[in-house]
Amino acid sequence: MWKKYLKELSLPESYISITLGFLVVIVGGLLLYNYLNKGKLPQPPTRENTMQEVKGQPVSLPASHTISEGETLWSIAEKYYTSGYNWVTLAKENNLSNPDYVQAGSVLSIPKAEPIKPEGEISAAAVAPPKEYTVVEGDNLWNIAVKEYSDGYAWVRIARENNLVNPDLIHTGNILKLPR
Repeated sequence: MWKKYLKELSLPESYISITLGFLVVIVGGLLLYNYLNKGKLPQPPTRENTMQEVKGQPVSLPASHTISEGETLWSIAEKYYTSGYNWVTLAKENNLSNPDYVQAGSVLSIPKAEPIKPEGEISAAAVAPPKEYTVVEGDNLWNIAVKEYSDGYAWVRIARENNLVNPDLIHTGNILKLPR
């Protein structure tokens, strides 16, 4: 088959070998590059890191804050007030028309204010434990989410709650925790 194809192209085998060798080198180089650069991507700040920054340094208010990539008003409020609920304070102070959208590089004014805490105290005893669901034949996370939450997209919450590595793979008889 190849011989017939090569005759039609009228290319010597050496050109084809060189081309294939070149492609192998390029693919190998890309794989090596990806392997060596794995894990070097910048990680977004976590809640723990943010809270450690706050505990490490007392923040004097009023202040100004330059928004970094990936920050939200909630995360900025946690940094300065130790309460994300103060995002409202930041939005009002800075006259933000859309508090859901803040642009990296913008400067916010951080006013002096009391931390906003939710009414009442939320404790582990007050939070209901997750409901349990036994998987039956033919179930998948989407169908379970529709049955339990009337929202198929809630399958993500179920998968997260149960630390499922492969959400497509659940077995009859498995007992899943359904978060409230």
